[in-house]
Amino acid sequence: MMTSVELRTLGYFVTTAECGTVSAAAEKLHVTQPSLSRQLRALEGQLGVELFSRGPRRLTLSPAGRALLPRARALLADAASIRAAARIYARGALEQFTVAAPATTLTDIVSPFLTTLAPNDPLPAIVESDGGSAEESLLRGADLAIVAGRPGGSLAVRALPPLHVWAYFPAGHAWTGRDEVDIDELVGESLIVLPSQHSARKVLEAALTAEGLTVPNLLETSNGTLAQALSAAGRGVAVVSDDARYGLERAALHHLGVQLSIRLYCAWDPDHPAADLLADIAGRIGAWVVQRYVTEAAAA
Repeated sequence: MMTSVELRTLGYFVTTAECGTVSAAAEKLHVTQPSLSRQLRALEGQLGVELFSRGPRRLTLSPAGRALLPRARALLADAASIRAAARIYARGALEQFTVAAPATTLTDIVSPFLTTLAPNDPLPAIVESDGGSAEESLLRGADLAIVAGRPGGSLAVRALPPLHVWAYFPAGHAWTGRDEVDIDELVGESLIVLPSQHSARKVLEAALTAEGLTVPNLLETSNGTLAQALSAAGRGVAVVSDDARYGLERAALHHLGVQLSIRLYCAWDPDHPAADLLADIAGRIGAWVVQRYVTEAAAA
């Protein structure tokens, strides 16, 4: 690997090639002409080739110089990129950050939240992480993970406001016009539910088990959007935490007078070079959830 002195000398070579004369390059580089000439000769000695054909008034690139010039420019650009990245990490800032979250969370929370980012915020990227832990998502390269259930270990964590679990049904259903439904009323319905690893399904199963209830007609589907689509097609009541779709009506599911809900957590590595920025983003996601779901629900 070249030392910083050699990189600087490569920069002298590139500048001289672009200026065409040692005098013009020396003026641009703020060095003396004799010093620049010595540096170029030393670089030619290191590389074992002549980079310039030297005429009485102007330098022209030799065949070797023409071949090496694009590579020298690329190497200098890479070095500049590394220095820039180091400065970004040193001051706790990121050019890009990656959020890992379950599909429903990406659709209903993360993606809409990203529309609120300012131009000077880092560039966001998202990855789906259904079924994975926060630790697994961070190990796979995410900067911020959103998961259901509080992560353990040494991760930095911020809780998001609770998100309600809903019963969705088509207009004209017997529950039309109702704001809430108790879980014991689910027993006589055909339910469209998510796979067992999903938070809404876990909350539902826990409430039913606590009451000793069994729902005989369950249709399991892969995600909340499809569950609502099937409900709109008359296949049953969808039990999900997603936002409403397909013109369905909804009622809050209650157990012992408490609305069923799931709790999401933002998690990140406290030793991340941009930990303060990630904490700020987690806080902004939480504030957005309050505005979108809590404040709007209270006003409804």
